[in-house]
Amino acid sequence: MWDIFLKTLPFFMLIGLGYGAARTKFFSEEATAYLTKFVFYFALSAMLFRFSANLSLGAIFDWSFVLAYLTGTLAVYLTATAVAMRRGIPVTEAAVEAQCATIGNVGFLGIPMLVLLLGETAIGPIMMVLAVDLIVFGSLIVILITGARDGRMSPKILVTVAVGLIKNPMIVSISLGLLVSAFALPVPVPINEFLTLLGNAATPGALFAIGASLASKSAERVAVAAWLSLCKLVLHPVAVAIAALLVFNVPPAMAGVMIAAAALPVAGNVYIIAQHYRVAPSRASAAILLSTAASIVTVSVTIAWVTTYLR
Repeated sequence: MWDIFLKTLPFFMLIGLGYGAARTKFFSEEATAYLTKFVFYFALSAMLFRFSANLSLGAIFDWSFVLAYLTGTLAVYLTATAVAMRRGIPVTEAAVEAQCATIGNVGFLGIPMLVLLLGETAIGPIMMVLAVDLIVFGSLIVILITGARDGRMSPKILVTVAVGLIKNPMIVSISLGLLVSAFALPVPVPINEFLTLLGNAATPGALFAIGASLASKSAERVAVAAWLSLCKLVLHPVAVAIAALLVFNVPPAMAGVMIAAAALPVAGNVYIIAQHYRVAPSRASAAILLSTAASIVTVSVTIAWVTTYLR
């Protein structure tokens, strides 16, 4: 456990460095926005393309894995939604809370950290988790918020969802990489080295950007944020573990990656969606802040368990 904590600590130290730089105003909000854009559209996309270009579709897609992750995630999603509705809040706010309870920071934190700690065999499973989060739950929140406001489903909502997916650089880079792999297209050495160099900037850039973005987050409505953090850091990995190991019999190594990914703190893009639709942004902000702080311990515990018993 202590060894794993020491291995994860540098990742959170980078997050802390970004937080300190932004908190002291050395790094402005505008600088954070541009760094995040660089990581999202360039560095992380280069890393994902290079990873997926060297994988076969069979290595990145497994039905039992996807169904296990979907089942465990939906269980927590519905639990968070039920609790939110019980408190009498609107469907739109319940959708944001459910998103906080289930969508982790797989892109910016999970990919660089889990690949390093769990090995390159973790790449395929992590990409499956990322794809489910982006395609299924990223679409679901838009459908729920837009549908609740309009009072009905319309083709316009589906068009909005489709355009959002097509414009997402993570989806595009993974898809292009898999096409290169499927057709066995050679990647010229200079291009591969360029992608490696650019992709290497993703890890420090992403972690620094996470910390810098947290500096502008508030911890309002702490009780709700604490509940959502509990869902994300504890209930989600437990539900996914039950689904993977006891229901769908996912191979232990793949199940371990799934569980570790489920234990990640709330994703920053949940706040972006909440802010965009003006639905409970302060609640999402607080959940991101609290879950990221607590994950210094909980993620280490989860990875220690995964590497001890499932690898």
